[in-house]
Amino acid sequence: MVAAAASTFSPLGRALVQQGKLVQGDANAIQAEAKKVGVTFIEQLTASKKLTPKEIALFAAQTFGVPLLDLSAVDADQLPTTLIDSKLLAAKRVLPLQKRGNRLFVALSDPTNDQLLSELKFATGSTLEPVVVEEDKLALLIKRFGESSAKALDQLMGDDTALENIDLGSGDEAQADGEAGAPEEIDDAPVVKYVQKVLLDAINGGASDIHFEPYEKYYRIRYRTDGILADVAQPPLAIKEKIASRIKIISKMDISEKRVPQDGRMKLRLSATRAIDFRVSSLPTLFGEKICMRILDPSSATLGIEALGYEPEQKAALMHAISRPYGMVLVTGPTGSGKTVSLYTCLNILNKPGINISTAEDPCEINLAGINQVNVNDKAGLTFAAALKAFLRQDPDIIMVGEIRDMDTGEIAIKAAQTGHMVLSTLHTNDAPSTLTRLMNMGIAPFNIATVVILITAQRLARRLCSCKRPIEIPREALLRAGYKEADLDGSWQPYGHVGCDICKNTGYKGRVGIYEVMPISDEMQRIIMKNGTAIDIADQAKIEGVSDLRQSGLRKVKAGLTSLEEVESCTNE
Repeated sequence: MVAAAASTFSPLGRALVQQGKLVQGDANAIQAEAKKVGVTFIEQLTASKKLTPKEIALFAAQTFGVPLLDLSAVDADQLPTTLIDSKLLAAKRVLPLQKRGNRLFVALSDPTNDQLLSELKFATGSTLEPVVVEEDKLALLIKRFGESSAKALDQLMGDDTALENIDLGSGDEAQADGEAGAPEEIDDAPVVKYVQKVLLDAINGGASDIHFEPYEKYYRIRYRTDGILADVAQPPLAIKEKIASRIKIISKMDISEKRVPQDGRMKLRLSATRAIDFRVSSLPTLFGEKICMRILDPSSATLGIEALGYEPEQKAALMHAISRPYGMVLVTGPTGSGKTVSLYTCLNILNKPGINISTAEDPCEINLAGINQVNVNDKAGLTFAAALKAFLRQDPDIIMVGEIRDMDTGEIAIKAAQTGHMVLSTLHTNDAPSTLTRLMNMGIAPFNIATVVILITAQRLARRLCSCKRPIEIPREALLRAGYKEADLDGSWQPYGHVGCDICKNTGYKGRVGIYEVMPISDEMQRIIMKNGTAIDIADQAKIEGVSDLRQSGLRKVKAGLTSLEEVESCTNE
């Protein structure tokens, strides 16, 4: 009878009744009250004072053969609390003590809670070794960790009232309330505010990327500003899981999946008229999930071509090419060189009521009203090639392909250009001439390349000198080695170097300027392509036709005082 009545208790609770440590009636009342207030049987038993926490711990250790530990003898600062999510620590009353290989020793007041141990095993991927501790000491230590994290966050936040008027949420405006993720994560106000502050500071500081990086002993946040990564904060290591979960929730990512990389998107609405999109990527690392966020400011596509830094003749050549009724314009350069902004600037110029524009990207980085944008999804079969085939049945005038990666995509893009469409796309090559040979190496026929490609632009982004710049003297020999001609060194211009001030955070640079190689495909270049000419042959012809390569364009920026010689030399080859 006693065993049946006590069957709703944990094995520890049943053992206490069976061995006379606890009266059945008291046990039933404690169990009912625990269920009512939403705590464990052991927590309520401790609160009832029928048994002391020490008596319960001693009984559990002796009865079930589990080691007993006095938490007051433990150095709390050395506990690996980041091995288990902080919310799980508080909700499940458990504390990690030490990890040896794949064995994780955990402190808890009820070592017979098999459901909790199963959850922890799944969450940590470790074999668990329970250790019995006193409930009151365990509760105090868990509370201390929670308070220290909150206090550290408050110190990091400071007095920042700029967060009151911003709205942080998923990039999907149609998403219903409550679909973003686990409400307990969203309601964690200090972390929510801290993440908002990090994002707002990045935007105000002109950063292009934000990195949240967990390591064994510390956690850091870095911004990439003007192409350079720099540390900006080291929040408490204990909140790394909270930060990752918060970002994943508002980016519509699966917060329960921490074993594989994920991609998402989110939006920060600064006002009724301005919103910033973020492209979010998570990566499982040795010590937690690394989050990288690319800041996508739609206003960058509406700056106008004048703001990008094209030389007058380069701008004229580009505008002439994109205004033609059909053909292919290619933009090349490494990741982060501004190819997307250049393409969207062109699309914004072409975006008129009488024009049908479709884009296929992986993923779409800038939202532009009036343009039909498609995210490719290889897993679902929506590849660049499949999207292009669909576009051709949608009566397009202009098609933009995020990247030509293979022969299938390249051939369909060329076919689209041959059948009366303007096609814009990107490739990853070092300069304009090598782009043509790259297409041939993909297996695309030289005849098709020569007949449809009308212009290629290669580009880099160099850091722009801050207003604190100062005139410097550079030896004549160094200028000649850099690529200047004798005629250029006529004393009519002055090179500048970086200094550093509060405006540029003592870097000497503020913002970036584009360096371009704009190469229209001439009749002679077409003949070289059809004869299977090399990139060197095409480059030689481009030089004859007066096309400035990347180094020459960079040197013109140095003459104009926009950037330094060392910056041009670091981002261009000679």
